[in-house]
Amino acid sequence: MYASTGVLLALAAWDVNAAAPPKLQAGLWESRVQSTENPGAKKTEYSFKLCRDHAYDRQTDDLVKKNKNCTTKIERLADDRFSAASRCTVPGMVIDSKGLSIYRNNTAIHSESAATYTPPLYGKTDETIIQDQHYVGACPAGMKPGDRILPDGRLVRRPK
Repeated sequence: MYASTGVLLALAAWDVNAAAPPKLQAGLWESRVQSTENPGAKKTEYSFKLCRDHAYDRQTDDLVKKNKNCTTKIERLADDRFSAASRCTVPGMVIDSKGLSIYRNNTAIHSESAATYTPPLYGKTDETIIQDQHYVGACPAGMKPGDRILPDGRLVRRPK
């Protein structure tokens, strides 16, 4: 789930020179996510907190930009609205995704994304994700950019 969700979530926060959303406030961000997978309209809700800074955001952006398996187009629709369309080809599968992100300022983002999987990914043909992110405050002591706090309070360190 995290691999496919990662593609969609990266689109929501991708900073592209041609259509650059505002730089986000550095610190701790809370994300609330609603996902619906088909077939079956299986709904999942989850949340997490992410410590971020501008360097972390740039590194994440660079991973998306340099992914040779994906083509992504970002378009500014208005000062606060950005659309994204992406096509990723991974061994044996094509993932097509589209999304809209609304930046309420540099401390809140609402995004809606949809993806299709051809052939289905573990039986999943498509999914939609609605995500609301907002700035909470400074990252707790000992937490580094890329580290996450799960709903149960567990700290998950950023992979090296």
